Amino acid sequence: HEESCMQEIAPGVFVETGYRNANVGCIITDEGVILVDTPMVPAQAQAWRKHVAEASHNARILYVINTDHHRGHSLGNQFYLPAPVVAHERAWKEMRGYTENFKQRVRDSFKKEPDIQVQFNDLQIIRPEITFKKRLTLLRGGREVRLIWIGGHTLATAVVWLPTERILFAGDAVWLDQHPYMAQANSRDWLHGLAFIKKLNPVTIVPGHGPPCGVEAVDRVTEYIRYMRSQVKVMFRQGKSKQETGSFLVKDLVTWFPIPIGRKAKIESQIKQGIGRVYEEVRRSANEAA
Repeated sequence: HEESCMQEIAPGVFVETGYRNANVGCIITDEGVILVDTPMVPAQAQAWRKHVAEASHNARILYVINTDHHRGHSLGNQFYLPAPVVAHERAWKEMRGYTENFKQRVRDSFKKEPDIQVQFNDLQIIRPEITFKKRLTLLRGGREVRLIWIGGHTLATAVVWLPTERILFAGDAVWLDQHPYMAQANSRDWLHGLAFIKKLNPVTIVPGHGPPCGVEAVDRVTEYIRYMRSQVKVMFRQGKSKQETGSFLVKDLVTWFPIPIGRKAKIESQIKQGIGRVYEEVRRSANEAA
C-alpha cells in the first residue's frame, strides 16, 4: 500500500519524495541504474526497488550512493545488494560504528509504530565499499555523475551533480520548508557548501527533504544559518551560557520554517542542538583569537 510520489525530473532521472525521512533518487544509464540514497523503512526500500525496476525495465543496479551516513540515507542499502555502496570516507568510518547497539536504537525509535518496528528485525548494515575524499566521478552508460564532498551538515556530506542535465542531488545540505538538522553540523562549512551549490547554478535541486526546487531554495537555508550564527555570537559576547543561548534563541528560530503537527518538541530540541554546535564553534574561534 506504499504511496509513490515518484517523478521524472529529466529523461531517465527520477526522484521519490514520499518516503519517510529523506528523498531518494534514481539515475538510469545505458548500462544500468545509479541510486542516490536508500529509504530507511524496509517496506519503502522494497517498494522503491520495484519502482526502479519498472522505470528501468529491470536494469542492473550499478551503484548505491549515500550522501551521508545518517540512517535516513543509508539504512535501506541492504535491499539493493550486490550493488556496491559509494560514499565519502567519513561515512564509512561512521558506519563502522553501527553495531548491534545501534540496530537496537533504530528498533527502539519505532516503539510507537510496531508495524514498522518489526520490519527492522533483520536489519543488516551495508557499509560503503567505494569511498572518496574530495571528488569522485562515475562515467557509466553515457552519464556523468559527480560526487562532490562539501561537509557542513555532517563531516561526510556529499552532493551528486549531473553536469549535463544540471541536476543536483543536494542531500541534507538543502532542506525545503523544514528546519535543517544541525545537531552534527559545522555551520561555516555548511555556508561554504551552499555558496558552492549556488556557483554550480543547477536547473533543479533535489533537497534532502521537500520537493525538487530551484537554486533560490539555497538562499533561505543560508539566511537561517547566518542568522543563527550572528545571534549566537551576540549572546556569547554578552557572556550567556550555551544553555541560556539555546533557550533564548529557539523561540525565534522555530518560526523560520513550518513545523509538522506533533513534531514541535522534537524540532525545538534539534534546533537547540544546532545552536549548541554553533556556540561551540564561536567559543573555539574566540579561544583561538585569544
